[in-house]
Amino acid sequence: MKRHHILAALACASAATVGPFAQAQENSAPSLQKTFGSDAFKIDGSFRTRFEGFDGAFRSSGATEDSLVSFRTLINAEYDAGSFRFGGTLQDSRAYDADTDTPLSTAEVNTFELLQAYVTAELGDFAGAGTSTELTAGRFTMNLGSKRLAATPGFRNTGNGFTGVKADWKGAGKQKFTAFYTLPQQRLPSAKSELLDNETEWDREGDDLRFWGAFFSTPAVNERSTVELYFYGLDEDDRSDRATRNRHLLTPGARIYSDQGTGLFDYEFEGAWQTGDIRTSSAAAAPQVDVSAYTIAAEVGYTFDTSIKPRVALVGNIASGDDPDSSDFNRFDTLFGIRRGEWGPSSSLFGPLSRNNIRDLGVRFEFKPSKRLDGFISAHSVWLDEETDSFAKTGIRDASGSSGDFGANQVEARLRYWIVPDFLQMDIGGAVLNKGSFLKDAPNVQDTSDTHYGYVDFYIHF
Repeated sequence: MKRHHILAALACASAATVGPFAQAQENSAPSLQKTFGSDAFKIDGSFRTRFEGFDGAFRSSGATEDSLVSFRTLINAEYDAGSFRFGGTLQDSRAYDADTDTPLSTAEVNTFELLQAYVTAELGDFAGAGTSTELTAGRFTMNLGSKRLAATPGFRNTGNGFTGVKADWKGAGKQKFTAFYTLPQQRLPSAKSELLDNETEWDREGDDLRFWGAFFSTPAVNERSTVELYFYGLDEDDRSDRATRNRHLLTPGARIYSDQGTGLFDYEFEGAWQTGDIRTSSAAAAPQVDVSAYTIAAEVGYTFDTSIKPRVALVGNIASGDDPDSSDFNRFDTLFGIRRGEWGPSSSLFGPLSRNNIRDLGVRFEFKPSKRLDGFISAHSVWLDEETDSFAKTGIRDASGSSGDFGANQVEARLRYWIVPDFLQMDIGGAVLNKGSFLKDAPNVQDTSDTHYGYVDFYIHF
């Protein structure tokens, strides 16, 4: 592995946490808001530098060890004109030190892109006293509920943008309702040669890919608990230059959770079912089959009343795989969800685990000794839900089912520290994927050694 970037980053990280710089800058951090902003005009930005690397590939092809240097710049601005707000986000995501074997994708590269460009109409309490309603049109991002099915990633180098319309309502009793109809941004360019050169091409949207739905949440049971109900639709069709699986999916789901608190137990349970139809492959002549898939997520935790606020949680997940004995397609589709919180870092280099054909049981330990420092360590054991289907995000499959169903054990850790509060933050972490019998014995495995991944992030907020 090209480890020199990681080692250099670790050396910089150690040096950055000491010395007078942090104390001198703590109360005088520069910002776009201080320079250009006003009560009506809000502006902020961030710049992230990432050094990451891995060895022991979990994929069926490509590099068995690699490293990557990536940069992400975000500029957010919004002007409040009274009844209307005009906003936007400029995103510039680039990656370097890659070659033709690097598993590089649009998850890392999307240069000079207008991720958001929207107008929001504030309709006030026209729906009743104590309520508020907003209508948004244009390009925007969305984070709904647990973010498992609809969100904009934070760890990944590029975001999920949607072009369309969205209505947001808040009730007098803390209820929330969102309805939307969008054309998801399809990140461009996508050719490997163009990504390697960090070329710029405007993302496209079109009626060949549509994402729509509604989301509702309300307090329930007690003041710490919330219930969420949602219904998402995804419609995908071929276009002249790209064949697809022609997904037409309907995903109803529900979630109940409680807030975390010192000296208290907390919980979360979520389930979703997926129906509709899909092609058996992207070939135009491939038959369309019905979909019947599901996912379940559960977590129970407790936060101890000590100075470092430790929290211990037990977690479990199931996402169905395709059953060869069923005439339906059973592999769950994660739509536009994120997976960082449950299954570790997800980037072009890493991210073997996902909400597809997986059964998971794990434990997580979190701590936060101060406003400047927090971290966690987690351990998961994962199995295939269906032995003959492709495992999670690995692309590894044994159609005969003879490689068993035990995928791996994964241990992950992360530590974040504000070197200069609200200005400069360091995030360092990594994961070890201890491969089980499936990832060692399946016929298209290219590397049976365990996977080791590490990263160092530096965030500048301005």
